[in-house]
Amino acid sequence: MINLSLKASEKERIIDQAKELPQIELRSDLVNDVENIANGVFSPLEGFFNNEDLELCLFEKRLSNDFPWTIPIILDISEERSKEIQEDDEIILHNKNGLLAVMKVDEKYKYDKQKLAQYVFGTTETNHPGVARVFTLGDVLIGGRIGLVNETKRQYEQYNLKPIETRILFKEKGWRTVVGFQTRNPPHIGHEYVQKTALTFTDGIFINPVIGKKKIGDFRDDVILASYEELMKHYYLKERAVMSILNFDMRYAGPREAIFHAIVRKNFGCSHIIIGRDHAGVGNYYDPYAAQDIFEEFPDLGIFPIFFKAFFYCKRCGGVANEKTCPHSETDHISFSGSKIRKLICDKKLPPEEIMRPEVAKLIICEENPFVSE
Repeated sequence: MINLSLKASEKERIIDQAKELPQIELRSDLVNDVENIANGVFSPLEGFFNNEDLELCLFEKRLSNDFPWTIPIILDISEERSKEIQEDDEIILHNKNGLLAVMKVDEKYKYDKQKLAQYVFGTTETNHPGVARVFTLGDVLIGGRIGLVNETKRQYEQYNLKPIETRILFKEKGWRTVVGFQTRNPPHIGHEYVQKTALTFTDGIFINPVIGKKKIGDFRDDVILASYEELMKHYYLKERAVMSILNFDMRYAGPREAIFHAIVRKNFGCSHIIIGRDHAGVGNYYDPYAAQDIFEEFPDLGIFPIFFKAFFYCKRCGGVANEKTCPHSETDHISFSGSKIRKLICDKKLPPEEIMRPEVAKLIICEENPFVSE
């Protein structure tokens, strides 16, 4: 398991020399990336991409060591700032709270933002939030290995488990098979259905909400966590469910991000991952099942995907069903539409119990504004 935290003697050296070294202040998303690299969440990465890894990731969906990888992990700087940094330099990575890490610069290089956007997101339209983010990046990238000096203090620290901690936890619970569930929304009955269906075939479920910058209209992080706490308290066996967060800014890269999410959950110790309809998608940029089809390209991924097609609540069946299990007409079906749930919540109306557990719905309704607004 990768652990890039520096030893005490090396930390002291870096702290002593920090003022003499080039400094880069990181955005919050890059702070997350640094800690995810250092703590093994992004294993096997040991630093930010060099040019070879970027090119292979874009064109081959792999790293230079042939490991599957689909989302570039890059450190961008302005062209003017890049003039102060040379290859083989040691540089300090910090945020507003202080020194975070040291990086040995292996390579400094320019890149094509249009190409990056097209290959990762399948589009260069700036209406796509991931594409829009790419075009705000600096024009130069620097690659190299990092060493973690200090970790940041997190708002939701009680939920922030590292891969080494989750693996120990799963082992202590006697879980040989663990299914991961990626989410950026509070749970509705459909989410509970897929989680418990997958749990039927595994020893435990790892609920892993994404905490970080999201697009306007997504649910706030605190609302997601509180709603899952309610669901787990009332409807899950304590010995079969664990929740921990993933500090990561969503890219909304659809199929490529689905593979990336699978790699991350494997690093946490999961043997399986749930991949649903339009996983990590946004708008109409991806085919609803593209995030499932892409797994055919990765027989060596090391984690088993569990696919779920469309499902709904059937009033005549009296429960959640899908096209394979329900013989009734669409007039008997209630869809788990995220937009409809959001509208009900915005209108301060409780979603029906067929759609969302009342404990969860009441918690969300009590929030003045449960959505990201800026």
